[in-house]
Amino acid sequence: MKDPRDIIKRPVITENSADLMAEKKYTFEVSTKANKTEIKDAVELIFGVKVAKVNTMNLKGKFKRMGRYGGYRADRKKAIVQLTEDSKELEFFESV
Repeated sequence: MKDPRDIIKRPVITENSADLMAEKKYTFEVSTKANKTEIKDAVELIFGVKVAKVNTMNLKGKFKRMGRYGGYRADRKKAIVQLTEDSKELEFFESV
């Protein structure tokens, strides 16, 4: 099994993700090679909660220019994790 901290890269903190926290949905940027089962196991192991559902989305890198040079940003994968009703809130997000 992969290390859970290699699967979960960082939380995504935006207005939309803050609104989703009221519904016990938390947004993370995850490894592009991780699947839903690995993401679920990693969140349960790191935070000690029960996960009900995981939704993922692949985000393609945008084209950006620096002067006359152009390139693409890295591709990303985002996961929205919904906790079960009886699980506690994540302490990591309480200060947001």
